[in-house]
Amino acid sequence: MRSIRNLFVAVVSCMTILSACDNDNIALKKGDQFYALGEYYMASNYYKKSYQRVPTKDKAKRADRAFRMADCYRRINYSAKAVAAYQNAVRYKHPDSTALFYLAQQQLKIGRYKDAEENFKLYLDEDPGNELAMNGIRSAQLAPEWKAHPNQYTVKKDKLFNARRSDYSPVLGGDESDVIYISSTRNQAKGDELSGITGTKNGDIFVARKDEQGKWKPVEEIEGDLNSDYDEGACCLSPDGKTMYLTRCSSDPDYPRYAEIFSSKRSDASWSKPTKCEITRDTLSSYAHPAVSPDGEWLYFVSDMPGGEGGLDIWRTRIMSNGFGGVENVGRPINTPGDEMFPTFRPNGEFYFSSNGHPGMGGLDLFKAECDSTGRWTIENLRSPMNSMGDDFGMTFEGVYNRGFFCSNRNDGKGWDHIYSFENPEIMQTITGWVYEKDGYELPEALVYMVGNDGTNLKLSVKMDGSFTQVIKPGVDYVLLGTCKGYLNVKQEISLPWDTNESIDSTLQFPLPPINIPVLIDNIFYEFDKATLTDASTEALDKLVVMLNENPNITIELSAHCDYRGNDAYNKRLSQRRAESVVKYLIAHGIKSDRLTAMGYGESRPKVVRRKLTEQHKFLHEGDTLTEEYIKKLSSEEEQEICNALNRRTEFRVLRTTYGMTMKEIQESINKKPEQPAKRNDEEEDFLF
Repeated sequence: MRSIRNLFVAVVSCMTILSACDNDNIALKKGDQFYALGEYYMASNYYKKSYQRVPTKDKAKRADRAFRMADCYRRINYSAKAVAAYQNAVRYKHPDSTALFYLAQQQLKIGRYKDAEENFKLYLDEDPGNELAMNGIRSAQLAPEWKAHPNQYTVKKDKLFNARRSDYSPVLGGDESDVIYISSTRNQAKGDELSGITGTKNGDIFVARKDEQGKWKPVEEIEGDLNSDYDEGACCLSPDGKTMYLTRCSSDPDYPRYAEIFSSKRSDASWSKPTKCEITRDTLSSYAHPAVSPDGEWLYFVSDMPGGEGGLDIWRTRIMSNGFGGVENVGRPINTPGDEMFPTFRPNGEFYFSSNGHPGMGGLDLFKAECDSTGRWTIENLRSPMNSMGDDFGMTFEGVYNRGFFCSNRNDGKGWDHIYSFENPEIMQTITGWVYEKDGYELPEALVYMVGNDGTNLKLSVKMDGSFTQVIKPGVDYVLLGTCKGYLNVKQEISLPWDTNESIDSTLQFPLPPINIPVLIDNIFYEFDKATLTDASTEALDKLVVMLNENPNITIELSAHCDYRGNDAYNKRLSQRRAESVVKYLIAHGIKSDRLTAMGYGESRPKVVRRKLTEQHKFLHEGDTLTEEYIKKLSSEEEQEICNALNRRTEFRVLRTTYGMTMKEIQESINKKPEQPAKRNDEEEDFLF
């Protein structure tokens, strides 16, 4: 009986072992399938099941399953679980020595610096001279020191922008940095399925805006067709804010998931359906994390395409009118055998990125890259508190200032990312400029050229309100030229003393006169019933001299006008003499006589009211012509006198723009694409000078 019982137990045990083996193989196979598709969260669950079903005595299989499980946890930022799994792989003698390397990396990410240093050294016994392992040792030594002595940055977790899941890659937009785009896996994201990569919903791009008091309103779904059921995130804006580049990761049950870069155009307040950016013909590489250079000429991105330094590298391609013009790796010392990701620019041209290949504090660290005049790059770790033992990445700047937002998964056991604000107080001198028409309307198509005696040579675009902000250096002399198609140029100069030790924001005005319509010369005064200019006219006339010197290829007509009172013939003679008085002043101050034509129109050309004038005088209506009949119908003597004063005016208009040019220069000008006047907000023709 006992023998039969023992045989029965043995048979049952064998059946149990066979059943466990079958379950192990099924779980392993499913884990491998999900891993091949890049769905690491799902793969980790099946590898865990497989690991649990392998007998403890089968060390080789336990090591294999633990290594696979750890690899998945590493990829989805479950660092604590990854450390435990890698430790099991090492304990069970996994033959791949990278288990030691990845264990050390994950120990850095949970702040176990001494253990990390020890395991990096053990790995170097297997792979002497490995750059990443040596940098890992350096990281384990530097991180505690950086953490103990933080720098001047201030960092705060932002409550308003963060939900219960991951919120990452913030991007500030708007003329006043009053719009922020956030990538998020919050519950409001489109689609119902959970991502096989992260176990959360696929990411979408959300938006938040400031109210009239400058406070951020709650995050809301973005307008337009930007988001889909796929995974969208890690976006950037072109310098003019009209184009968004974003990362999209589509899903396919039969193929691996590759990240791709798409672009979307802004129309009013909404974004168009994204279209794929054909950067290269390589369909087996990923393209992600776009960033546009401040001059709008280059698209920087992250890829694992062949030809890099190893891991994920930062690349760039030139933005062309019909697509993209080839790719190039930004190379050393920015890229390393590790991963370089999330490139971004400060508007002044400073380049920032995240990396786990340079010495850091744990996972991805934030770095600043600077290039000197000789072309030599220096890489600076932003240290604590900007960096932590977790992943820190995705910076965005508030205009020219060294403040803004970034994201980090510090202090989150599940590896979810959250938005943080940052600020680095610094003494900064800036220019705030305004480019507008003579009557005050903004010119969003304007450009400002800026030259300094330190070698500065910049072309600055303006915002939709015609403004721009630019950092300047103390002790440097700057010349700025405001330009716009259809308008004359205006030059301004500025310099600050060397000993400036406080932040200063200087304001410059660029009122551009139009080329094709008359321009009112404000504050020109004559003696009563005479053509003699008063001393009060000097300031306005001197500005006119400066404008003519800054635009040496134009000729102008100076015209004077009278009100209806008085004899017509007398008024015409008086206005002619007044126009000639202005011309004589200009000639006396160095303007050549053949650039000037004097015309007196008397009362024959009454003023036509434009929109801007109605803002100043509420009783006037756009399109009204201030004829004698119109004025006499006004009930108020005060209103009648205002209209008469408006008719008594001195104006100039441009006659030619080719004065002093050779025939060759004129022909070259004709052959160029004709410059159209800038788009106007209304039909205003008179401008204050």
